[in-house]
Formats: sequence, C-alpha cells, structure tokens
Amino acid sequence: MKTSKYLEELKGKTVADLNAQLVEAKKELFNLRFQNATNQLDNTSRIKEVRKNIARIQTIITEKEKVAQ
Repeated sequence: MKTSKYLEELKGKTVADLNAQLVEAKKELFNLRFQNATNQLDNTSRIKEVRKNIARIQTIITEKEKVAQ
C-alpha cells in the first residue's frame, strides 16, 4: 500500500524533479553505507529500502524518456 502511493507520487513528477530526487537518494545511500561501516547505523534495513527507491526512480525516468520519444 505504501509503495503504490510512493509510485503514484513519482509518476506525477517531472524528469527534472526525479533526477533531483535521485541525487538526494544516492547521497542518503552513501551516508547510510558510511554509517554502517563505522557501526553507527541502527536500522540496516534502511539501506535496502533506499536502494529499491533508487531503482524505482530510475525506472520511472526511463519510462518517461521512452514516452517522450
């Protein structure tokens, strides 16, 4: 249920907004990996969640680019 709302939110955004959100997600993933390496991360499942969100954002960007052609 939560994922479908997130996907609908992503589909409503422009490609520029999605690219900005992709950059933010990649920064967050970097920070999570850094925290994990230094044993400061409590919720390690967040890494998996952010990785999946990055893949979702990239998929939506690809779909929008194919429609634009």
